[in-house]
Amino acid sequence: MSMAKRIPAFVLRLIALGATITATVVMVTSHDSATVLNITFGAKYSDSPSLKYFVVINAIASGYGLIVLFLPTKCSLWRFVLVADLVIMALLDSSISAAAAIGYVGRKGNIHAGWLPICGQVPKFCDHASGAIISGIIATIIYFALLLHSLHNVINLLSVKA
Repeated sequence: MSMAKRIPAFVLRLIALGATITATVVMVTSHDSATVLNITFGAKYSDSPSLKYFVVINAIASGYGLIVLFLPTKCSLWRFVLVADLVIMALLDSSISAAAAIGYVGRKGNIHAGWLPICGQVPKFCDHASGAIISGIIATIIYFALLLHSLHNVINLLSVKA
């Protein structure tokens, strides 16, 4: 792969790494507490399996992004990067969906299930979680762009050999 094709992919991978690390750190540091009727309750990401899943997947994506950044260009593992990018993108997408669903219930509640919205009582937690989800969405979009870039390179490579 020529240098002109490697630089955009490197920059995109660097941005994706930053977005996944940011999503992980912001979600892990999101916590808040409120007192209602002399009862104090706290909200943190570890209270929800969906938010834990979001953190774990973003941490895995961060590790993967770091490994791929330092992968030598002559390494035969680059053949698997296209598939790995697709898997990471799908995992990020599923974790964002799960976290966004919990965030929606936190903001709006669910009258039918009797769940009250909590973001009025713990706004700091909800703002952090929203920021982490936005960062995760950015990472997913960048991985999609990387996937398209890799597919373009593979198609061009196949058409040159034919």
